[in-house]
Amino acid sequence: MNPLRLRLLSRLDTLGTVRAVAEDANMSASSVSQQLAVLETETGTQLLERTGRRVRLTPAGLILARRARAILDHMETVEAELRGLGDEPAGLVRLGAFQSAIHSMAVPAVTRLAHAHPHLDVQLLQLEPHESIPALRSGDADIIITNTDYDELPLGPDLDLVPLTTDEILLVVPPEHPAAGRRHADLAAYADEPWALDMPQSYMANLTLRLCRQAQFEPRVVCRFSSFMMTLQHIEAGLSIALLPSLAIDRRYRVAARELATPVTRPIIAAIRRGSPTRAAVQVVLDALRDNPNLPSPGPE
Repeated sequence: MNPLRLRLLSRLDTLGTVRAVAEDANMSASSVSQQLAVLETETGTQLLERTGRRVRLTPAGLILARRARAILDHMETVEAELRGLGDEPAGLVRLGAFQSAIHSMAVPAVTRLAHAHPHLDVQLLQLEPHESIPALRSGDADIIITNTDYDELPLGPDLDLVPLTTDEILLVVPPEHPAAGRRHADLAAYADEPWALDMPQSYMANLTLRLCRQAQFEPRVVCRFSSFMMTLQHIEAGLSIALLPSLAIDRRYRVAARELATPVTRPIIAAIRRGSPTRAAVQVVLDALRDNPNLPSPGPE
């Protein structure tokens, strides 16, 4: 079976339409349909059935589409082994990480790996938890850095989890704010403040809303930014306050970060797909992520 055709079938299961698969693969819809028809011939099995103007996977098509990821993973493993020199890690590893983990965790790890393993190619992808978990499951990422308390997309038994560190959620205010002189912050005291939030449905936006509502108020949102750097600039200018993870607080900005009266932490983990032997290249990236002396210990597993 041709790996390109298997990949197209797997993406059809994930994306739902031939048109979406074509856009994802930078191909025409007719070319995708032709490749899937050839795959049916190669397997001697009906994989697709038409329903109106759309096609959907048959039961046999679903089985093959969901096994295709493991087949493609195995092929990538073999190719990487052939490209490598003995046990030297080689090949492409796609590492997805949320914004604040990119500069604090992913970049330091990749920098060390670039010197130690010249045949290794690590591709960094900025993905928030609601994006990275589906990307890992669909095969668009090989490793992700995420957290274990994103309730909207639970981490199930199909994934192997590796503890990395623990990150504390802090209240961030302008340096002249009255809270800047206090050690702890009780959220209920900030009900009338202007708040900066992340984009809707992101992890930090949902967490901020949840914590504010637990403190019996609805935050007055004056801005939403997808970049923590923009949020810090807005706070530094005295225009808002925000809840931010400690990993996101850049010391270049003049802001004050205070612990919450009731501490809130999030366990940060790496995750990989379970079910196939871990490639040497993936394992060495996991080891580099764990070997970061500048991060707090993840605590007991």
